[in-house]
Amino acid sequence: MNIVQQNKAQFDAAIDHLRHDISSLRTGRATPALVEDVLIEAYGTKQPLKAVASISVADAKTLAIEPWDKSLTPAIEAGLRSSSLGISPVNDGKAIRLPLPSLTQERRAELIKVLHQKLEQARIALRKIREDIRREIDQAETDSTIGEDQKFKMNDEVEKLVKDYNEKIKTIGEEKEVEITTI
Repeated sequence: MNIVQQNKAQFDAAIDHLRHDISSLRTGRATPALVEDVLIEAYGTKQPLKAVASISVADAKTLAIEPWDKSLTPAIEAGLRSSSLGISPVNDGKAIRLPLPSLTQERRAELIKVLHQKLEQARIALRKIREDIRREIDQAETDSTIGEDQKFKMNDEVEKLVKDYNEKIKTIGEEKEVEITTI
């Protein structure tokens, strides 16, 4: 197995990270990914919300959060208020409801800017992986484990792989942008 194929998993990991990262960007619909990583002060440490409560979609514009330990309800409410989401939680005694207000045009534009930043971070990650692979290929040539022809062939293979993954990033970005701008 050649050096490029051995490192292909790193490219897949970068795409998976991007997908997870942009899943927390708010669109017009309620999704548990919006709040699952909000840090909550529980049992003396900060924990993600998904570790202390179940998160479900009550309807298209509302999330329902049921803490497993009811004594954590005030801490969850405080954590949600202090998060950057800009959503006011409603505590009904048993669960916390998060009614999501409609996005304004300005907020949609801000989200698209954030999306573009995250897409650029993913492209940067791909370039870093490419440079690591190139160093590995150069080292293999220096060690005489591969010839010059193999080196050029592998470098071309890496470029093709980076191009393919950049197209995936572009497609993911376009889909998310449509999701954000859809009213």
